[in-house]
Amino acid sequence: MEDFSDIIPKIVDATQEIFTGMVMMEISLDGDPIAEVGTMKNSITGMIGLAGIRKGMLAVHFPNSLALAITTSFLGMEVEEMNEDVQDAIGEIANMLGGNVKTILSDKGRDIQLSLPSTISGEEYTFMSQNEVDQIVLPFKAAAGVFFVELELER
Repeated sequence: MEDFSDIIPKIVDATQEIFTGMVMMEISLDGDPIAEVGTMKNSITGMIGLAGIRKGMLAVHFPNSLALAITTSFLGMEVEEMNEDVQDAIGEIANMLGGNVKTILSDKGRDIQLSLPSTISGEEYTFMSQNEVDQIVLPFKAAAGVFFVELELER
């Protein structure tokens, strides 16, 4: 069983740094880690795979309203509908956070490779791993809503 206690503060710092520096949005941790995200409704998930000495996946889950606010802030232009710009912005957030997690989990990131980011979205979907994994889900709060950062590592 993975002990995430040493990496949780680093993931929180990396997430806050990305949002304040790149998205220009203030966020904060919204309570203790939770067991799972559950069913996503009217949401988008950005994810990136980890391979090498550590295998797993990092995902960021956003309600559509927050994803639109993030994309608007990230691009500096009004975005009012879920489109390719939103998918690209959420994928890029997953990519940036994945790069930070890669460095956190390995020796300067040399022995872990990242997949290209991908996104899924819909009115209702469930996000779950098919492998035996240890996971941590961190809830964050922004002015436009709550989102989750999920890290899964194969046992």
